[in-house]
Amino acid sequence: MVQRHQSPVSRVLLWIIILVATTWCIFPFYWAITTSFKTRNDILTRPTLVPWLDFKPTLFNWQNEFGNRWPEISHAIRNSLVIAIGASVLSIGLGTLAGYGLARFRFQRWKNRDMTMFFLSQRFLPPMVTAIPFFLMINWLGLTDTLPGLILANATFTMPFAVLIMRDVFKDMPPEMEESAYVDGASHLQAFWHIALPLAAPAVSAAFIICFAFAWNEFLFGLILSYQNATPVTVVIAGLEHTQGIQFQAVSTRLLLAILPPAILALAAQRYIVRGLTFGAVKG
Repeated sequence: MVQRHQSPVSRVLLWIIILVATTWCIFPFYWAITTSFKTRNDILTRPTLVPWLDFKPTLFNWQNEFGNRWPEISHAIRNSLVIAIGASVLSIGLGTLAGYGLARFRFQRWKNRDMTMFFLSQRFLPPMVTAIPFFLMINWLGLTDTLPGLILANATFTMPFAVLIMRDVFKDMPPEMEESAYVDGASHLQAFWHIALPLAAPAVSAAFIICFAFAWNEFLFGLILSYQNATPVTVVIAGLEHTQGIQFQAVSTRLLLAILPPAILALAAQRYIVRGLTFGAVKG
C-alpha cells in the first residue's frame, strides 16, 4: 500500500483549520461560563474575558438563581423535561412504526417515495407558517398553556426525524430473519416487535436523543401556546429582557442550567448514538 505523506505546509494549515473550528465551537460556552461570574458593570463597561485578570469573579448570579429565582427556573426546566420526553416518546412510538411500514411494505395509492417526501417536507416548512393554525386547534381542544398541548405541537415537528431515521435503519436491515418468522406463523407485528425492533434498538436511542434535543430547544410554540403554567425554559431565558436591557449575567447562568439535561443525556447514551447513526453504514 502506498502511503501519502502530507507536506509541512498542509499539516500547519490543517491544524489551523482545526484550531479555528474548535475555537468557534467552544467560545460560546466559554463566554457563558465567564459571564455567569461577572457583575453587570463588568459586562457593560469593558471587554472582559480572563477571570482574575480582566475581572473579579463573583458567585452572586448563581446564588441568585438558586435562591430567589430557583422556583421559576426549576419549574421551567421541569416543564421542558416533560415536554421533550413526552414529544420524543410520541415521535419514536409513531415514527418507528411508520418507518418500518415504509421500509417493508409497498403502497399503491400513496407511493412510498411520496410519503417519505411528505415527512421530509415537514422539516422544510417554517414553523411560523403553522403557528396560528396550531394555536387555534390547541385552543379549541382546551390545551392552551398545558403540557399535553405543547407535547402534541413538538411531536408534530420532531416525528419526521424518527420516521426518516428508522426507515433507513429498517431498510438496511436484512429481511431474512423476519421472513423466517413468517414461515413459523408470526404476524407482521410479532416479527416487528420480537425481531426488527430489538435489532434497531441503538437507532431508536439515537433517534430519541435527536428528537429530545429539538423538542428541548423549541421556542416558538412554547411562546405562543403557554403563558404561565407550561412555560418551557427557552421562553424563560428569552424573557430576561427588561427596561434596563438584557440581563446577560442571568441569561448565561440559565443557559448553563438549561444545557445540563440534554448534555447529560447525550453523554450517557453516547455509544448508542454512534451505533444508531452508523447502523447499516458498513455492509459485508
